[in-house]
Amino acid sequence: MESKSVGVIGGGAWGTGLAQALARGNHKVQIWALEDEVVSSINNEHENKKFLPGYKLSDSIKCSNDICEVAKDKEFLIIASPSIFLAKTLEKIVNVPNIADGSTVITAVTKGFVPSVSGPKLILETMEEVLPEIYKDCTVYVAGPSHAEEVAMGKLTGLVAASLNPKNSIRVRELLKVPGLMVYSSFDVIGVQICAAAKNVIACVYGALDALAETSDKFGDNTESLVMAAGLNEIQTLGFAMGATHAETFTSISGVGDLDVTCKSKYGRNRRFGQDLIKTDMLSKFKDIDDLIANVGKIGYLPEGAIACKYVHEISVKKDLKLPLCNALYKILNKESTVEQMLTGLQNL
Repeated sequence: MESKSVGVIGGGAWGTGLAQALARGNHKVQIWALEDEVVSSINNEHENKKFLPGYKLSDSIKCSNDICEVAKDKEFLIIASPSIFLAKTLEKIVNVPNIADGSTVITAVTKGFVPSVSGPKLILETMEEVLPEIYKDCTVYVAGPSHAEEVAMGKLTGLVAASLNPKNSIRVRELLKVPGLMVYSSFDVIGVQICAAAKNVIACVYGALDALAETSDKFGDNTESLVMAAGLNEIQTLGFAMGATHAETFTSISGVGDLDVTCKSKYGRNRRFGQDLIKTDMLSKFKDIDDLIANVGKIGYLPEGAIACKYVHEISVKKDLKLPLCNALYKILNKESTVEQMLTGLQNL
């Protein structure tokens, strides 16, 4: 395969794991990271000790805290910045020549929603509002059941590259045709984005149930399967209300596949967050969900589902959607209810 130049904007676990996969395919990869310690550990020790500790990275991967340097002259740019910083991050690179003229293919792997005065927006919509006009309907979204740790190790992983521009979807699919990755194309950019964001909300609920099942005789494997099935239904309801176009998006790796691994994997931060709601006094640190989002760094890891929950709730109210699990989690995080009350209400699903 011909080597391509790739910039990864975001030095978190997922951006780093994907960079390692690309380096395994002999691509030239440079990561932008905000933290000096991440830049130093990747360049000098070939490991991201802050966000992906214990996984050795290719010597060919370079890291910089100069975002314009990382974006400059790249054939592909992968955006892995957290959703809450997405717009401000992109604003820093819009004047880089190869971004300004649209010659770089831009892909997002960020999960979640972005708040706006008109309501929560999806990742690609937000990006295309910030990027030059030439990127309209041409950006690509990549998602699927893919924990960073296993991607970094090269364990077989399936992904979907969704775009309204079929040429760019194929180009990204070909870029990611590296050892350990299987990539498919999709036109359902909304459905794939909704699956990637909303499954994290369900995983938080699943984690709470998982923790309760350790000490309660009321919950077990049957209950967890109930939550996953009901959660998938809520994701599909939300997806179609937002404009998803293909039912198979929800029954393939973007939907049921990503939901399954996010709920069950030992690597899942959202599952861990749900467990911590039961096992620790985590919510005592926060007044409500807005305070939690504003001070999410106090948790010690980033549970995307806790943030996405607020925006799923906003959409459900605006569109009058029945999303009992998602909205129950919102009430818990907003100090309107308890986990025990939510799980007692499972029988009313």
